[in-house]
Amino acid sequence: MKNFISANDVADIDALIDKALHYKQHPYIDSQLGANRRVGLLFMNPSMRTRISTQVAARNLGMDVIVFNTDKEGWQIELEEGAIMNGSTVEHIRDAAPVLGSYFDILCVRTFPALADRNTDYNENFINALVRYSGVPVVSLESSTLHPLQSLADLVTIRETFTKPHRPKIVLAWAPHIKPIPQCVANSFAQWVNAWGKADFVISHPEGYELSEEYTCGATLEYDLDKAIQDADFVQVKNWSSYHSYGKVLTTATDRMLTLDKLRAAPNASVMHCLPVRRNVELSDEVLDSSHSIVTHQAANRVWAAQAVLSEILKANTK
Repeated sequence: MKNFISANDVADIDALIDKALHYKQHPYIDSQLGANRRVGLLFMNPSMRTRISTQVAARNLGMDVIVFNTDKEGWQIELEEGAIMNGSTVEHIRDAAPVLGSYFDILCVRTFPALADRNTDYNENFINALVRYSGVPVVSLESSTLHPLQSLADLVTIRETFTKPHRPKIVLAWAPHIKPIPQCVANSFAQWVNAWGKADFVISHPEGYELSEEYTCGATLEYDLDKAIQDADFVQVKNWSSYHSYGKVLTTATDRMLTLDKLRAAPNASVMHCLPVRRNVELSDEVLDSSHSIVTHQAANRVWAAQAVLSEILKANTK
């Protein structure tokens, strides 16, 4: 594995899940793999689970970890090729990326969409430029369009907790929110579940919240939430703003908040959320604090997902 930007970078998803679960049982088995290797974590927006889980994972592998909050501590980066830099940007990515590449063996970066212009966000200029100019492997800690480490942890959790003989039914359920939220977590979850190919996958949201077919092709769309979650094994709850009316909140639809009453249609369903979650907006207290909820388990698996990815990159790029 050279880079980890999306599910397309993974040759065998099940093998990567196996590796993550192996590290969960044996966290320090490869504690020397990253000895004398350095990983840089670049954050352009806030993070808790992604930041800490990746640090823990890297240190389990013996790596030195440096965290840099580029949005608060660095210069404003110019991404446009041929730009005349007489405005607010101070440093061009073509200059910054190779320098960062000389400092680190792996670069991990978290970017965030502005939700103003879809083409700009979906072009992923920052992370693509880092891949192009840094000269070292790049890991996405979330981008404008995808959140692959989260999605890998989600599949690890599903594989680990599902013990029934049938194919699992997995539902991605839109939930209300108080502000516009990116599509990246939803895009990524859809991409990974479809690429995994071992589940019956349903996506449910109000009309107008259709995601890009680049990520959802292969899933069943059911606008009616009650029908969607019927007999579900897993319900992944997440808000996202409109893709076609880009970044817009088209409805608050408070009746789409998942409650125990709605879960009567799926009495054995496990409820997932990437966190942080706005209680009693996206998910009710009664669901989050019930036996249905596996959100803490899901979040804990972020460490093992990151450790599996870093391990694969270290082994593929041994100097």
